[in-house]
Amino acid sequence: MSLSARIFITCVVLIGLSIGLILQSVTDELIPGMRQSLEEVLVDTANLLAEVVEQEVFSGEIGEGDFASQMSAFSQRRVNASISSLQKEDSNLVVYITDEMGKVIYDSTGQNTGNDFSQWNDVYLTLRGSYGARTTRRNPKDANSSVMYVAAPIMKNNQVVGVLSVGKPSVSVQPYFEQAVRAIETKVMMLSFVSLLVVMLLIYWVTLSIRQLTDYARNVQQGKRNPMPVLREKELAQLANAMDAMRVSLEGKNYVENYLHSLTHELKSPLAAIQGAVELLKEDMPVDAREKFIHNIGNESQRMRQVVEQLLKLASLEKRQQLEDVEEFDPDALVLQLCEDKSPVLEQKQIQVQSTVAHGTQLNAERFLVQQAISNLLDNAIDFSKEKDVISINSYVSLGQWHLHIRDHGPGIPDYALANVFERFYSLPRPHNNLKSTGLGLSLVYEVAQLHRGQIKVQNAEGDGVESILSLPLV
Repeated sequence: MSLSARIFITCVVLIGLSIGLILQSVTDELIPGMRQSLEEVLVDTANLLAEVVEQEVFSGEIGEGDFASQMSAFSQRRVNASISSLQKEDSNLVVYITDEMGKVIYDSTGQNTGNDFSQWNDVYLTLRGSYGARTTRRNPKDANSSVMYVAAPIMKNNQVVGVLSVGKPSVSVQPYFEQAVRAIETKVMMLSFVSLLVVMLLIYWVTLSIRQLTDYARNVQQGKRNPMPVLREKELAQLANAMDAMRVSLEGKNYVENYLHSLTHELKSPLAAIQGAVELLKEDMPVDAREKFIHNIGNESQRMRQVVEQLLKLASLEKRQQLEDVEEFDPDALVLQLCEDKSPVLEQKQIQVQSTVAHGTQLNAERFLVQQAISNLLDNAIDFSKEKDVISINSYVSLGQWHLHIRDHGPGIPDYALANVFERFYSLPRPHNNLKSTGLGLSLVYEVAQLHRGQIKVQNAEGDGVESILSLPLV
């Protein structure tokens, strides 16, 4: 399981548990809180009505007096009240009054008159000077049938002579409770959605640096040139520095081993030729033969020097991870200048250059490296062209890149060699003398293109010859 999945699942579990605890706490606290609010209102109502009925209770007219008629009218009254988007149309307030013995002398429902309520908590406690209240189910099996009663004493000469109890069905506040719960659940769900969104953004932010490190390691493995990522997290930045240091150490070791092996392999042949020529020169031979061997020694020495110089340039280039001396210049003017510099060789082979370049282009790059790359491509085109051939040079700008096409009309590249043209020391014999170059020219071109985040293609053109395509980003 990925790190992102683990973090996400852990956060989802924590959010789920938190939401469950919140909803449970709301349920546990909301119902008692609403009941307490209802009880507080009933306390005021009971005490107010106890003052209103005091005289009628003293006179014994409570059953036929004004209060009874007013309560009857109240029960018939239609209420049109909108409370928190809920419509209230009738009253469900219940009132009963007992004498000092707990016997019901008035009941707004007309069902309990004459009954003994002296043992009900609301009446029992109030008659004894305490606060009396109770909650009783009308149907013992139905939790929604409970009614809350709150009592107030009816006083005469500081003596309790009766009890007035006001009742309110708990179900009357149920819609408000359910509405409040729904509102809370909606907000909790919105909070959950926002929390999950924040978690996903956090996971993306945390794993972004890890993905950058992974891409960097993968690019190093594939030999691509990518700068070390700049990470804000201190620990990951330290890890990136350690990875880069390890890369430099490993690349340095492998680099030296590979180059020593390559250099040894390439110098072995000219050294053998020089040694053989020296051995032969120790013997007596005609002057012409001696001059020939001396000339061969000179050629082989020159070849070794070229190999070492080219190898040093390539080694310096391959170790670099980014551009250094970047400047703005016109690459097309550079192409024309290189063609002019190579005019003696072109005239000697009577090779004609046909060029179509995009004047006015400005390239931000290392001028010296781009010059080396173009020069090597031109040298290849000249070396593989026959006398009186034509070399075509075209350049244009497309999609933020400068493209240079160089085409010769030589023998082309054999199929078996197409995949190896950029390998170090891989070279094909020139058609006019069957000699090979150092095999480092196209390797250098490849490294220059890679360092500039560009691309180089060398392929057989349609018909005959080879087409080299160098593409470099303008910035």
